[in-house]
Amino acid sequence: MLLKTSSILILVVSVLAHMELIEPCPRYSSKCATKPAPPPGETIDYNLNTPIGSNGNVLQPFCKHTTPWLQVTETWTAGQPATVQFAPGGATHSGGHCEFSLSYDGGKTYVVVHQELRYCFYTAAPNSGGVDSVRSYTFNLPSNLPGTDHAIFAWTWVNAVGNREFYNNCGDVAINGSAGSYTGKKVTIANYGAEYPVIPEFLGNYNTGVSYYTTNVTQITITGNGYNGSS
Repeated sequence: MLLKTSSILILVVSVLAHMELIEPCPRYSSKCATKPAPPPGETIDYNLNTPIGSNGNVLQPFCKHTTPWLQVTETWTAGQPATVQFAPGGATHSGGHCEFSLSYDGGKTYVVVHQELRYCFYTAAPNSGGVDSVRSYTFNLPSNLPGTDHAIFAWTWVNAVGNREFYNNCGDVAINGSAGSYTGKKVTIANYGAEYPVIPEFLGNYNTGVSYYTTNVTQITITGNGYNGSS
């Protein structure tokens, strides 16, 4: 009986162990190498790898935690590389669509600065021999991204296989750059409440839902007062 119970617990943990951002450090993470103390009244969150939406239902608010870290955990520079890293292991659900976005207005709007569509976390399409081994992405930030001493970084993911879920973690970053504005694509949200589309399982077709990220999109403009500092 003990062995059977232990096996069930291991199975449950493995099922729940989805993907989780660790750099920039998401709000109240237990897994970042260095992290601030949680703000007053908040505690470490040991379940940041669970979806915020499932089968069209809202399970948690966007970012999961709406109160930011007391200070930013990364400082990036407009036009320079930025690295996003995930905890090792985890269930990648045969890939899916990932976006990396920034908000300059406290989380009201998010502009996309990078996409990994179709088979996020894989080296190539899983049905064509792609390997589930990618746990970090480095990409160049737009050169005209305005500077700010506090932006919200958001990772979002719609999984390719399994329950129709929507994953999201948020961190707090600063951007070195001049004052100005930047216009780009608004973040895509799906499988998250009645006002958003439900992207079905891919079933081997990795173009499933891509139009929501590339064609049926909204452009938004963000502004920043400029920043030149360090975290």
